[in-house]
Amino acid sequence: MRIIAVTNQKGGVGKTTTVVNLGGALAEKGRKVILMDLDPQAHLTSYMGVDITSLKHTSYDVLRRSATLQQVLMPIRGKIQLLPAGLELAAAEQELVSVVGRETILRDAIGAYEQQADYLFMDCPPSMGLLTLNALSAVREVFIPVQPHFLSLQGLSHLLESILLVHKRINRDLRVTGLLFCMYDGRTSLAGEIARDIETFFTHDSGDDCPWRDIRIFDTRIRGNIKLAESPSYGQTIYEYAPYCHGAEDYMALAEEVEAMTAQDITCAVPEENEPWAQALEKEQAAADTQERPPTSEKPDAALEEKK
Repeated sequence: MRIIAVTNQKGGVGKTTTVVNLGGALAEKGRKVILMDLDPQAHLTSYMGVDITSLKHTSYDVLRRSATLQQVLMPIRGKIQLLPAGLELAAAEQELVSVVGRETILRDAIGAYEQQADYLFMDCPPSMGLLTLNALSAVREVFIPVQPHFLSLQGLSHLLESILLVHKRINRDLRVTGLLFCMYDGRTSLAGEIARDIETFFTHDSGDDCPWRDIRIFDTRIRGNIKLAESPSYGQTIYEYAPYCHGAEDYMALAEEVEAMTAQDITCAVPEENEPWAQALEKEQAAADTQERPPTSEKPDAALEEKK
């Protein structure tokens, strides 16, 4: 199972839309997909047509260890399952502040999950708090959706600093494996300029122990599309609402790129079949600790600051 956090500290860049429709595209290809809502706004839950006021259990209960992942997961449709969120999730950070091991609660919950899936996507809140920290501690991969706007450069710089810190202190297997341009308008010179700046940055600032050293800037650009904006109000993925629009085409192309990523792209070995995820992680961690680690790369600000 590939476990992927979709995150960006900047809001409105297409995180939830990407989680829903990339997951939907993979489900259309026959893959079993889990979507995990870690945002107190519960946009992912609402996007999937679930009434958040009617939920008995949510991701909040998993983080409080009062329910297991298996107990809270909801079959949504076809091959998609959802870990819903509710407004009470906003209180989780304050309630867990004194809990020992609070950064790895989600990792432990996933490790105890007995069912198999092909992909697990986490929709993270637009902040670097305890909820996002739990996600980064639990995953092996991070996908970063960005808009081709100037302010995205600043937000990306700050996000990479946070990921580097988590990589060094909590999760040595954390890798930024994908960057996706959303709401992309290829007719504007600004979009092309920002895309080139980001590509240049990742080309020149990727040390040996840098968590984004093998990042793939996806060839697929998610074009601005009104159907993608309309589908949440119907509680449907783009493949249910408008399967032949540009948005559906773009996310299916992205799914094909994600499927085509090799083990080298992901940079972490996939656990053997039926091997518990936590056990595989411990095995890789033990192997990594026996080797001398190269020095950490410099802070990721430098190349992006030149743009300012």
